[in-house]
Amino acid sequence: MQAIILAGGFGTRLKTVVSDVPKPMAPIQSKPFLAYLLDYLHAMEFKQIVLSVHHMSEVIQAYFQNNYRGMTITYAFENEPLGTGGAIVHALKSVRQDEPTWVLNGDTFLALDYKAMYQQHRNSPLTLALQKVQDASRYGNVATHENQIIEFQEKGAVMPGLINAGVYLLHPTLFTAFSLPPIFSFEQDFLQPLITSIKPQAFIVNQYFIDIGIPEDYQRAQTEVPRIIESY
Repeated sequence: MQAIILAGGFGTRLKTVVSDVPKPMAPIQSKPFLAYLLDYLHAMEFKQIVLSVHHMSEVIQAYFQNNYRGMTITYAFENEPLGTGGAIVHALKSVRQDEPTWVLNGDTFLALDYKAMYQQHRNSPLTLALQKVQDASRYGNVATHENQIIEFQEKGAVMPGLINAGVYLLHPTLFTAFSLPPIFSFEQDFLQPLITSIKPQAFIVNQYFIDIGIPEDYQRAQTEVPRIIESY
């Protein structure tokens, strides 16, 4: 299997505790968060990884180089921030075009059964992993009907729901039918306005999930993430 990991963000909200490395390289017990994510993908039998990088890309490249635990590592460099959508389109040039590609956020971790999601995906153009949570206010709720995503709802309402867990499975040709600018947000500029055309599918899970984007969750990750990864 092949995956693109979005690792080019600035990590603005985390700078109070981690300021000298890009957010995916934030240390978790002296090991980068991104390394734990790749450890999990190795356990899930991934073979090819494309790291989409921009901010302090040299730090990421120096650590992982071109191979990590037998997985081939290549890099899609952004000369300027392209937004999540632009970064995905750019990175897709570096993957095999004849099979689906996973896309992951580099600052979140979901203990996902990738093979099960792949089986459900089949020939769908796009499938999103949705995590069940008790409070969806930080992310916004995702409404579904019979495993099809029908609406991305605004952040703010404190309520149980489904959130976008930052793991996508898509065909590399997903974007070719649409006229898109070079810089755009995957969710705000593509998924939300084009939802009726794309008809994205939902793979709903209730597994361990963490987003290290804020200091409180980053501190929680120090003990939780190593324990979860070591169990695989």
